[in-house]
Formats: sequence, C-alpha cells, structure tokens
Amino acid sequence: MMSSSNIWHPYTPGISGQELMVDHAKGSNLYLNDGRKIIDAISSWWVNTHGHAHPAIAEAIGNQANKLEQVIFSGFTHEQAETLASRLLQLVPGNMDKVFFSDNGSTAVEVAIKLALQYHDLQGDKRPKVMALSNGYHGDTFGAMAVGARGPFSRAFQPWLFEAEYITPPYSQTIFAEPDPGWDISLQEAERILETKTVAALILEPLIQGAGGMQLYPIKWLEKIIKLAKEAGTLVIADEVFTGFYRTGKAFASEYLTVQADMFCLSKGLTGGFMPLGITTCIARIAEPFQPADYEHTFYHGHSFTGNPLACAAANASLDLCEAPDFKERIASLCAFQSGFAQAINTAFPEISARSLGTISAFTLGKGSDYTHPIRQKIYPYFLDKGILIRPLGNVLYVLPPYCVTVDDMEFIRKTVFQFFAEHT
Repeated sequence: MMSSSNIWHPYTPGISGQELMVDHAKGSNLYLNDGRKIIDAISSWWVNTHGHAHPAIAEAIGNQANKLEQVIFSGFTHEQAETLASRLLQLVPGNMDKVFFSDNGSTAVEVAIKLALQYHDLQGDKRPKVMALSNGYHGDTFGAMAVGARGPFSRAFQPWLFEAEYITPPYSQTIFAEPDPGWDISLQEAERILETKTVAALILEPLIQGAGGMQLYPIKWLEKIIKLAKEAGTLVIADEVFTGFYRTGKAFASEYLTVQADMFCLSKGLTGGFMPLGITTCIARIAEPFQPADYEHTFYHGHSFTGNPLACAAANASLDLCEAPDFKERIASLCAFQSGFAQAINTAFPEISARSLGTISAFTLGKGSDYTHPIRQKIYPYFLDKGILIRPLGNVLYVLPPYCVTVDDMEFIRKTVFQFFAEHT
C-alpha cells in the first residue's frame, strides 16, 4: 500500500505522499509493509515508554472497551479516571491536590495558563503576562505558542499571540553545574520583571528543553528562578510533557529539585504511547477561588473526550509497568549507557557538543541549536537507510528510545552515530 497524497502530515511542507507505510510494531521496532525493520530511536516523538504493542497495555484497553469506552465527564466520572488521578497525586512532586484532564500536551499547557490567569483575576489581581524561558516549546495551540520560542513554528501567527516575557537560562553540559557569575544577569532580569506584579505564571521545561535542541540547564539556577517567582506571587508551571515518566532517569525531572512548581503538565509517556491524554495538576490553593458554585467562578475548559476511559486505562496499565520489579533496573541501565555514549562522543569528536540526561543523549553539530540547519537533510535519510529512525532537531541529533530497547540495538545505534560523525565532521 502506498501513502496517500491526500493526507497532510504534521511538520511537513505541503503534502508529499512520500511517507513510509508501517505495517506493525513491536518493542522498539517498527516494521514497514515492504519488510524493512526500523529501530524507533526517538520513541515515536517521545511518547512510547514500554515498547510498541505492549500486551499489558493493549489488554487493558481491550478490557475497558468492552466495559465503558466513553462517557461525558461533566456530571459523571468512572473508575479508571478516579484511579489514575489518585495515583498521579501520589506520584507527582509538590503536594498536588487537583487533577484536570485534557487530551494532549499542548492542551495541558493551555489549561495551566488559563488556570493561572483566572486564578489571579478571581482575586482582583490583574496579571496579564506569562514569563517563560527562551528557546522553550510548549505546543502548537495559541496559548502554548505564545509562551514558546518565537520562530518558524509561530511566525505566521505572531500578531495574535499574547505578550510573554522571556528569560534565557544558562545552558550547560550538565544539570549539576555550579553557580556562575553569569547567572546573575538572567536572575536579575527575572527579578525585575516579577517585581512589576504583572506576571501570572512562570512556565518552564524542567532542566532540559526538548524541541529547543535538547539543551540542559542547571538545577541550582532553576531553583533560584522558581523561588523568585513564588516570592513575587507568580504561579510556577512545570511542563513535564516530555520529561515526565522517567525520561530523565527519575519519574519527573522536578524530582531533582528542592523546590517545586504549583502546576504540572503531563502527556506523551503518560499512556505508554498508546492513547492521547493530557493532565494538568495543581496545588490546593489554586483551586480555592474556583469553589463558589456560580458561573463567575467556573473554569470554562473541556472537550468531548475529557477523561476518556480507554486512555485512562492505558495510563493505569503503563503506571503498573513502571512498578514492575525490573523496571527501575532497566531505566538505570539505559541511563548508564546514554551517559557513556555521550562521553565517548565527546572524546572522539571534541568539536561536537555531546550530553546526556537520564535516558536521553543529544549531540549538536556546530554552534548552538538551529532547527532549520541543512544538516537535518543528511541526518534523517542516512539513519533511515541504516534502519534507524532519528528525526533530528536541525543540527541536534538525539537518541531517546523506548525503555525496552535491547543492548544490541543500542550498540548498533551508537556504532551508526559514530560512523555518521566520522563521515560528516
């Protein structure tokens, strides 16, 4: 079967009709209808955690489908959603109290932004701005675009995006970097903006910016800016859509911190990559102004599939797998491999910026992160020809496999990355 030229695929200029046809998938591998096997080295856009077609999650979805596939979530609830909410409140750091369901990472961010703005408004505290980190990415809906980096993704929509304030974090090769005098510039700028009392929320991707080039920044700097925001009465939103569910080695990147956000945004690995589902959690204080039972204090947000039972069943099954006896051992093993991988690249190719965090390794060719860098046109087909799915972020090549990936597959990926760098640097 050929791909259809009538389908408009995401992040694609025009309608190409050249997409590869996947017949089925298993573990960390995709199998094309022409018989080729492709190692999914990016977890299909960072969503797949336990492997494709994992039988436990598939069974949970099937069982739920035979019991309750969907129900309106306003005025009704169901066991899978109640169980998932309870489990997440125990798992997410920061004494979260409420769980709001949506359908993907971008809408989880929209919920958090709207909650922050309305929270202040209900208390007569007009705060029209949001502060974010430069080079961040939070999704493609309008609110999420407004607090993300202004560039190719959002250029056509600039006139309609609300104003945001940006602070540039001090990027480093490790999240454990010690304070540097250069930090003071960004922190003083943040303090100046926060002192205006016009900032409703600070949103950030904890410790690593995904689409911004897999760039790391230090724990101690992040803790300082979170404390500044809290002192100014600004709510803090941790966008853990990418970093959640053990991507950084811990259940959430925020577990590296001693101070926590007021809201968390979750998606991607939440359901193990099986179903779209978004979650926004918040502390009790944020929910308090919404408690009066009248229209003025209602939070007007929702969609038809809010709290979908099938998606919740997938998420609960995925969390079960995270509690399996050997799960953390596999995570630790993958983290160690990625750390050694980055160190080996640094030694062999000092001109390449190599780094790792948890199950993620990333390599920058040249200076800085450039999403439109032409090297992407070489990286993608090169690895695909070798049987590896690597979708680079411009000049940033990264490896982020499902946690079930075999040692042999990781060794093959590492060997192929070395080969590519040897031929192109």
